[in-house]
Amino acid sequence: MVNLLSRFVRHFLLSVQFFTRIPVTGRLANWVGFSPAMLRASAAHFPGVGWLVGGMVAAFTAGLLARLPPADFSPLVAAVWGTAFGVLLTGAFHEDGLADVFDGLGGSPDRDRALIIMKDSRVGAFGAIALMLVLLGKVSLLALIGSVSPALLCGVLFLAHVVSRTWPLLLIRFMPHVGDAAGSKSKPLADQITRASLGVAFIWVFLALTLVGYAQLAMNLMVGQEESGAFLQAFMNALLASGLVFLLLWRWFWRRLQGFTGDCLGATQQLCELAFYLGFALSL
Repeated sequence: MVNLLSRFVRHFLLSVQFFTRIPVTGRLANWVGFSPAMLRASAAHFPGVGWLVGGMVAAFTAGLLARLPPADFSPLVAAVWGTAFGVLLTGAFHEDGLADVFDGLGGSPDRDRALIIMKDSRVGAFGAIALMLVLLGKVSLLALIGSVSPALLCGVLFLAHVVSRTWPLLLIRFMPHVGDAAGSKSKPLADQITRASLGVAFIWVFLALTLVGYAQLAMNLMVGQEESGAFLQAFMNALLASGLVFLLLWRWFWRRLQGFTGDCLGATQQLCELAFYLGFALSL
């Protein structure tokens, strides 16, 4: 049991080390260790990284809203700086993948040429436009939700980060990795994810949904059954919207690439996160 818990924590910390800029260094890094097998197993904790990043972004945003003056533009200011804080935590890891995917698939209808473009570190017009629109979409939707309820904004931020980091794992499980695996940012993830690892990922999501559910029970006492039920329905619609965008991306990647690359994983996270916010906002 102790060994199982130790392995769980080490894999989680390795996932934090790989997917974020949160420092896991020194003696802690030595204890965590490293191997290609461990790095593959750490993908199971991608939603767990969403717990950490989403929780920190939600707390940072809540702190800003508490300190800012009660003005109409306060939710917008909090949304901008909260989004910037999230990018800082991850080192724009997923945003970079988003830009590369749109550069590649928007820049050439040819599969092989698109893969070559996606490996280019330079950002083209398609990537820059996609990145700008996604960031603007996030900020505008978060500001809208925050203007309705700061508490809802924090809950949506947290859950969106967890859910959006789960969908890419289904690409790994059910689609082949294409391109140069040795030179890809997704090299540790190029192998198929195991059922056990996928199960761990779903546990992270289930726990996040449970936490939101308990918060919903508390909201029943504060705002009443009818309004609280509307919020719960909005969360469910947000989950459905995120899943719908995932299916569209799956179809797009399969039609254009017959598989996925590391950039596709980052783009999936970003667009499913945006869809979560949109689905929630449309339900309010």
